[in-house]
Amino acid sequence: MTMGDRLRELRLRKSLSQEDVAKQIGITRSAYSHYEINNRQPVYETLKKLAVLFQVSLDYIIGGEPSKPETPVTPEAIEIIRILNSMDQDKRKQSIDRMMAVIRQAD
Repeated sequence: MTMGDRLRELRLRKSLSQEDVAKQIGITRSAYSHYEINNRQPVYETLKKLAVLFQVSLDYIIGGEPSKPETPVTPEAIEIIRILNSMDQDKRKQSIDRMMAVIRQAD
């Protein structure tokens, strides 16, 4: 997996747009986009900001192994997260409670 692939995966796990990431680390969306498509490599300071934002190690971003086992994120999971993030707090809690009830019934 390339650094660009990892950055894209980490961004999608947080349900962020390229613009969101770029603003949070103080670069342009275009510059960030080049990182994801492996046209450019971020400088050390930018790598540190990305690691903090995504809550991973620098080693993981540049190609190392994750510090803990990671569960693959499916497109369905990303969509569920996107929908939950768009809800107000009460609706989100109700939805999560319903999902948990369904999961408990399946066990």
